[in-house]
Amino acid sequence: MIPRTDDGRQTSAWQRELAEAVRDPVELLQLLGLPRELLAGAHAAHGQFPLRVPRSYVDRMGKGDPRDPLLCQVLPLGEELLAVAGFGDDPVGDLAAVAVPGLLHKYHGRALLVATGACAVHCRYCFRRHYPYSEGAATPQRLDDALAHLARDDSISEVILSGGDPLALTDERLALLAERLDAIAHLRRLRIHTRLPVVLPARVDDHLLNWLARTRLKRVVVIHANHPNEIDDSVRLALRRLAECGTTLLNQSVLLRGVNDDSEVLARLSEALFDAGVMPYYVHLLDKVRGAAHFEVDARSAQRIHESLWKRLPGYLVPRFVREEPGAPGKIPLSL
Repeated sequence: MIPRTDDGRQTSAWQRELAEAVRDPVELLQLLGLPRELLAGAHAAHGQFPLRVPRSYVDRMGKGDPRDPLLCQVLPLGEELLAVAGFGDDPVGDLAAVAVPGLLHKYHGRALLVATGACAVHCRYCFRRHYPYSEGAATPQRLDDALAHLARDDSISEVILSGGDPLALTDERLALLAERLDAIAHLRRLRIHTRLPVVLPARVDDHLLNWLARTRLKRVVVIHANHPNEIDDSVRLALRRLAECGTTLLNQSVLLRGVNDDSEVLARLSEALFDAGVMPYYVHLLDKVRGAAHFEVDARSAQRIHESLWKRLPGYLVPRFVREEPGAPGKIPLSL
């Protein structure tokens, strides 16, 4: 029997997998055979920013390894509760860039629609972990105002769907949104920032591909992978399907201490991404969000990693190392 929602609609495979995501630190530690000593800090941090991770992503983690690079991205830790100078709730100046609720307009020619506050995974370094989604996401009631703003400003040629993760929305809602964006004549590109093809590859199904293929806008999907162990066969299949429907695929990573602060790891990630049809795009220095200071890699170390990567890879496989500063006209490159 096909499961249905309360209103009678059928649920898809990815929605069922999302609903079954691991949300309890006790269960995550049990699944991976990890010591209960980690539980106290995990419970405390989970109380402030809840754990959420799909089981297919957990399956890629090494059993019995508390330093597994995928686990480190999602396991709540007591360090998140420490107050660290310079780390705050709005590290990239999102709130100052709100044009209308749900729409951020930071950079010339493009605007970002905060389509939802929902994600398939709660990354512990998320720069929007304190974002006021109840006030700032493009709910259906606010969407009209956001689209009206886009229609009025013909300097905007590209719309970025972000969140949360826009692919956490149903395809019905996304298809309707794409149709409304199609009707704004000066828009040329639709960019989607999403982690779902990596952490929940079942999300890339026929329904998603159908509405993506119908839009007249040039499609760019920017995925988010930080470590080569994230790219397994299911992810490669999802990415290949996205590419086959005419979508340009890019990847952005965050430089994270204990996860990928190593040029050999990042070189393997670039190779794995390119083999899967994705161009390495950005490596972001950590946005200084409260709760994530233990992930920070200093700029000098980042520069050494970048130089080493530049020496070992062809130029087209070397992502740009950048940082974001509130009020800047764009991402600021870290020079070699």
